Amino acid sequence: MNVSLYQAASALEANLMRQQVISENLAASSVPGFKRRDMAFNAVSAGMFPGALDEANKTQLQFLIPSFNQVTNFKQGTLMPTGVNTDMAVDGPGFFVVQGAQGQSIYTRDGTFRPNAEGVLSTADGKPIMGINGPITVNPLNAEPISIAPTGEVSQGGLALGKLQIVTFPNPDQLQRLSAGYFGAGSQAPQPADPNVTQVRQGFLEGANTTPMHEMSQLMQTLRHFEANQKMMTVQDERLGRIIQELSNTN
Repeated sequence: MNVSLYQAASALEANLMRQQVISENLAASSVPGFKRRDMAFNAVSAGMFPGALDEANKTQLQFLIPSFNQVTNFKQGTLMPTGVNTDMAVDGPGFFVVQGAQGQSIYTRDGTFRPNAEGVLSTADGKPIMGINGPITVNPLNAEPISIAPTGEVSQGGLALGKLQIVTFPNPDQLQRLSAGYFGAGSQAPQPADPNVTQVRQGFLEGANTTPMHEMSQLMQTLRHFEANQKMMTVQDERLGRIIQELSNTN
């Protein structure tokens, strides 16, 4: 068995998956609150020893193949002023709570919120943002500005409208990544964010924690790695061909 050929083929597949992740990161690098996926290669045992090989000297037979892993990077992005008083950013660990299409709670750090036709503060795609006591509604006919305190209290013209739900999770790495910058809690229970650590910044949006320049450099590294393993496969294939030819010419 040509072990190097299998190792190179596994590396090609892993680099293909890495390229797909980089493409997603690159496409979303301008989305507020987007969290990039970090990538890494691990070496795993190929598991060569079933059945008849149980009695073999395993120290001579074991080999490793590359495995691709990815994890969401929750590092905070840069807070950028927008001058829009319904834009919000979470400064510190935590997420805004949003009502999903089936009424479930989903979570995001994209604070691009606007009142809908009924005055309910909603995301850019129309999902209501949740307060402690339900969706927060403003009066679109009221000329008084909307104010949002660092602790999440929302008011308009001095009238309290509710308090934003800002939550954290004990293991954010285990959150389920959904589309459009949303996350699902999975089996975790959300906890109220610590106001001494996490605050709401009115008139700001959090930028993505990646840049096109960073992702393009990652893409170039992936291309070089792919080409190196492609050449390795070619070398191993030619070597195997020579061995077969030499054996076939043996009388």
